[in-house]
Amino acid sequence: MIRIIVIGFIAGIIARLLSPGPNNPSGFILTTVLGIIGAFLATWIGQAIGHYELGQGAGIITSTIGALVILFIWNRLVASGVLSDFNK
Repeated sequence: MIRIIVIGFIAGIIARLLSPGPNNPSGFILTTVLGIIGAFLATWIGQAIGHYELGQGAGIITSTIGALVILFIWNRLVASGVLSDFNK
């Protein structure tokens, strides 16, 4: 559990640094949640395409890619007005 949180936090920080735009969720908890969701997304997709075995999780690189996908979706939802910008 601690490993998931640490990898999620690192992946969230890297994703926030790589993703341009002011609509990124900020703060320790949101950054960690962003990375954890990205790790789950990367693990799920990796297992679905046969890249990971059952019970095997995504690494830091694929977790970061998953977090970038989540940030892209987040930015599109904020830009379209579906979500409000929480940083205001």
